[in-house]
Amino acid sequence: MRYSIRPATLEDADSIQAIYAHHVKTGTGTFELEPPDLAEIQARMTKIATRGSPWLVACAEDGQVIGYAYAGAFRERPAYNCTVEDSIYLAPEAVGHGVGRALLAQLIAQCTQSGYTQMLAVIGDSGNLASIGLHRAMGFEDVGVLRDVGHKFGRFLDVVILQKSL
Repeated sequence: MRYSIRPATLEDADSIQAIYAHHVKTGTGTFELEPPDLAEIQARMTKIATRGSPWLVACAEDGQVIGYAYAGAFRERPAYNCTVEDSIYLAPEAVGHGVGRALLAQLIAQCTQSGYTQMLAVIGDSGNLASIGLHRAMGFEDVGVLRDVGHKFGRFLDVVILQKSL
């Protein structure tokens, strides 16, 4: 699969919303229960941009967005401003083609260049082995597990936290 990575724009919000809606409805990587609407996705994108953090999209050769990644605030209090939390979501057809790895690599590079010192991955569901494995392969270290803190699809879910010094 051939693809390119570029900064996201608000024109990508429809595609981003569709990818995220799929994960909300079918997966445990996010603990949202209802997909946010287009206006909410646009608001989230604007908040990330206002903060000066990267939001990237991976596009297939035809220009279709097949994945995205962004660095959001870990927490809102100012003392945390040196730390970001990454999020990565792929369209089903992009899984297994290195798109997630490429997005995360570029996200790490841009956050490092921007002066952030720590990146956290807060991964929903300890069974989310693909995301956990990707982060470990990219140099993240396990720092904790929050047991049974989420409930989705009739079961309790852990949150796995990994950290990388930038």
